[in-house]
Amino acid sequence: MKFLSSRRRLFASTMMASAGLISAFAVQPAYAQAADENAVEEIIVTGSRIRRAETTTAAPVAVIDQQSIEDRGFIQIGQALNELTSNMPQFAMAAGSGSAAGTGQQFPNLFGLGAGRTLTLVNGRRFVTSSSGLGDRVVDTNIIPTGLIERVEVAQAGGAAVYGSDAISGVVNYVLRDDFDGLEVDLQYGISSRNDYETPSVRVTGGRNFADDRANVAFNLEWSKTDPLFDYDRPRSNLGRVTISNPANTSNADGIPAVVGNLNTRFVSFNANGVLFNPGPPFASSIYRVNGVPQQFNAAGTGLIAYDIGALLNPTVPPFTSGGDGNPYQELAALYAGVERWTATGVGSYELTDRIKLSGELLIARVEGTDPYGNQASNTVLNNAASGAGAISISRTNPYLSPAVTAVLGPAGAPLTLSKFWTDLLPTREVVTRTDTVRAALSLDGDFDYAGREFYWSLSFSHAETSGERTGYSVYTSRFNNAVNAVRNTQGQIVCAINADATTANDDANCAPINPFGVGNVSPQARAYATIRSGEEYLNTQDDFLATLGGDLFNLPAGAVKFSAAYEHRAENAKFVPLIANQQGLIGSQVRTAATSGKYNTDELSGELLVPVLGGDFTLPFARAVEFNGAFRHVDNSLAGKENIWGVGGRWEIFEGLSARVSRSRNFRAPTLDQQFAPQRTALGSIAQDPCDADRIAIGPAPAVRLANCRALFAANPGYGPLATFQDASENFSNANITTGGNPNLRNEISKTWTFGVVFQPTFVPGLSIVADRIEVDLKDGLSAFTPQSFLATCYDSVDQPEDICGTFTRDAQGNVVTALSTTFNAGKITFRGEVYNINYSFPIGRYFDDRDLGEVELNLEATRIEKFEISVTGVDRTRIDNTSNTPDFGPSPDLSAKFDARYRKGPFRFTYTANYLSPVKFTATSTIENVPTPNIKENLRHNVAAAYTFGEYTVGAGVTNLTDEEPSFPTRTYGDILGRRYFVALKARF
Repeated sequence: MKFLSSRRRLFASTMMASAGLISAFAVQPAYAQAADENAVEEIIVTGSRIRRAETTTAAPVAVIDQQSIEDRGFIQIGQALNELTSNMPQFAMAAGSGSAAGTGQQFPNLFGLGAGRTLTLVNGRRFVTSSSGLGDRVVDTNIIPTGLIERVEVAQAGGAAVYGSDAISGVVNYVLRDDFDGLEVDLQYGISSRNDYETPSVRVTGGRNFADDRANVAFNLEWSKTDPLFDYDRPRSNLGRVTISNPANTSNADGIPAVVGNLNTRFVSFNANGVLFNPGPPFASSIYRVNGVPQQFNAAGTGLIAYDIGALLNPTVPPFTSGGDGNPYQELAALYAGVERWTATGVGSYELTDRIKLSGELLIARVEGTDPYGNQASNTVLNNAASGAGAISISRTNPYLSPAVTAVLGPAGAPLTLSKFWTDLLPTREVVTRTDTVRAALSLDGDFDYAGREFYWSLSFSHAETSGERTGYSVYTSRFNNAVNAVRNTQGQIVCAINADATTANDDANCAPINPFGVGNVSPQARAYATIRSGEEYLNTQDDFLATLGGDLFNLPAGAVKFSAAYEHRAENAKFVPLIANQQGLIGSQVRTAATSGKYNTDELSGELLVPVLGGDFTLPFARAVEFNGAFRHVDNSLAGKENIWGVGGRWEIFEGLSARVSRSRNFRAPTLDQQFAPQRTALGSIAQDPCDADRIAIGPAPAVRLANCRALFAANPGYGPLATFQDASENFSNANITTGGNPNLRNEISKTWTFGVVFQPTFVPGLSIVADRIEVDLKDGLSAFTPQSFLATCYDSVDQPEDICGTFTRDAQGNVVTALSTTFNAGKITFRGEVYNINYSFPIGRYFDDRDLGEVELNLEATRIEKFEISVTGVDRTRIDNTSNTPDFGPSPDLSAKFDARYRKGPFRFTYTANYLSPVKFTATSTIENVPTPNIKENLRHNVAAAYTFGEYTVGAGVTNLTDEEPSFPTRTYGDILGRRYFVALKARF
């Protein structure tokens, strides 16, 4: 038997897994399984390196196959993973809080435990990380070649004893085809019902068997693109909705929410034309007035016109109004980043002998994400003057002021400032994230016989690199200050003030003055002078050597005792190089960001054992088969130290068609180089949430403690004003200088996991399988991303306020947070309890109609139930986030998410219907009518249909995603599908 052909049968039999949690996409009809003589082949399935007959794993495994990707019109594998109910995707979109739309990257996130706790493999081997900065070790789904995917195996919960670090919530393994023969061209085009979000895609996949089928070479070339979307483009995001302090609220028990939803939100304190302010607080009352009427510049900047403040709910609480002429909230961030991706992949194999095969893989990918509103330039009264974005001091003799405006302002008076959102200062607001990934792998696989037993072995080495950059334009602070300070020289020309006198000590010949009034008045010369490219470049490299040996140790009455042993050496390197603007501190608050790098290596020994106790001819009543398995891994990491990881499990086949299984494991995640060595950098940002804000003083894990600490803070600082109406401006605007960086003193985080379940495939109902598994995860020493919000919450929610936590941020005279820290600590805890279910029934319709050929039907119901999901960032506080729609850093965590698939196939025709369901949830874990106007979020149900027909060598397909154009459940953006109804058409040609 040749190795290559055997390998093909092994792959085929994996799809007929009898004891894994199998998605609708992967299950073949039972009548087909029964007819397949290769179903007894020994295979290796994700979660173990031991070959075994069929897939009798002790822990649940789900499978997505190539056909399902094609049926639904997915142009990249992340779209398919996002529909797996156990995967809680962290969408590549803006959160609606003014944060950026992001990079367009997508990462699996099993059970919502965090993307960094889901390990990604390609053909069972590790892959270099795509991330940069304070990020996790994650792999962007955009770089995986969709056209070469044979299947995606998802081992749910655990796996570190077999694969090492990061396999806490599970493992996603992309299995690529290595036997492709022929040529396929896939063309697809999609568009939304709103005539936007175009999604063109082209795939060319080819391969050939040669040398009497002892060798195969295959390649895949792939391109796809999605355009960005703005808040204006979808009804939900275009609401411009924020929550603001509710003046009607009288107490924490009056049935009136402390905050109220505000629509058509505008920033009363600034707009693109420019708003003049008198000295005083950044309230509407301080806006410059003529005869009592607030004033703004006209668009041309040549005159003052009335400024419509809009509906100001609370005059002393900036910065929001409903309506008016203020800057629209939708201008802060785009909704979706655009993504363009290119991949080129080659795989090849050659049987050196009948029992030794040489294989190789080469992947080259470029992913470019474009956030059209990634950067913004503003100078407003809401910003600290020291930040480089404070309001602009305006002299009444400014040469750009027209005679009409000068006449209104007069020659003297109180100093004025201009509060403005720039739309014409930066060359572009785009921030582009580009990653180039190259990975080459070489492996030698074989088997041999010894002492009457068969053994298999593998040697492999891979080298991979991801080089990336994230760049855009920022304001060059010192030059901007020069340019905006314009005067007339002795010749009557408008020049920068530093060039106005006869001396040359402070002259800058390149300085071009800026006209700040109105829109479109910044000259190209001034724009070039006052702005500069900013961002960072980074490089991640990975070298991985893996050697495995497995086979049968000896025979017991129930069968052979099987083993697998492995040695892995991995070296990881990361380098961060900020651009010159960042290194020299030329932008923002002018804080320098240093280049940095880090590296580590790890040596790991692992072993697995599978012991059959009962089986074959050696059985007992109600014990047709019983087997136990165990795994152990010793890790020696040059930075994080040594760790011993283990896993044990068992499977009990009670009678034919009914099995029970259980597993227990100790798993770990090592700190990433990003978390340890990310460069220190300071930039303006939003703190997200201030616990002492009027919106939040009565909530949190310990409301009484929070309220007491905030009261003490405000009592000691009378200048902050009344606590009952306090609104931290740094929540909703980039007002705080946030220092972000790594922590070199991190340790491994540890989790312990239980899984136990049943698999029922009744012999009296051919084609029916029912799978249910319980999953319990307890994590400690979690690598917590401490954001400013985390530090603030820990400080004010702790009875004994820790100085090292409370000392990480400062406030200004009005109480707004102006400096803060973001880094990683070993402090987190997670408790997860839930189940995964899968019911699949596939049958020929003709079975019920005299065996006529009426086609085949497959029905599948997949569901994930979360019973308990409790997190602690600090290890002291405990927050339940199950049954919620809006949890920072974790995303939606519904009690129940379900997916129903119905497939029909007859000859060349295929039809697919899918329904996606999310159960009703709370907005946040602590939501009540007292603290939010919408504490309860309704269920969300979406429908998708698709069909395809094959004409000889051609297949045409079409489909509709989100058939009824269902929006996310109000008021969220992510509890559902904000993209709305979308169409696709596809053509596949085979040669």
